[in-house]
Amino acid sequence: MNHDPILLFDGDCGFCAAAVRLARTRVAPQVRFVPWQIADLDTLGVTEEQADHEILWTTPETGIVQAGARAAAHVLMQGSAPWRLVGRLLCLAPISWAAHAVYRIVARNRHRLPGGTAACSLPAQQRTTAPSPDSTQL
Repeated sequence: MNHDPILLFDGDCGFCAAAVRLARTRVAPQVRFVPWQIADLDTLGVTEEQADHEILWTTPETGIVQAGARAAAHVLMQGSAPWRLVGRLLCLAPISWAAHAVYRIVARNRHRLPGGTAACSLPAQQRTTAPSPDSTQL
């Protein structure tokens, strides 16, 4: 059984999938990236509404869930030394306040960012697409 932390992301969102690819190659964290659309949300202790709203960092062994900018910080803290430092800094006030604000702006506008599509701006119930094959690679 794999006990690595899991980052749930929107597999319908091209911007989110591109961010995951970038994190895999540049940060190389010990994390499983899983589109929330194919995850067992009940087992992970999160709701579809939470997962559709922002990225979620889950630690299956402890049941701890972090969201948004704090989830991104946890991904960075699982990477190499320089990234671990950046992740820790993102958790410290007042930097964490700014990180949260920036995360909310990006999340609200991801459909306008490179790789984003109109589907990124819709709630999950209104989308007709499935997660792209590239976004499901674990």
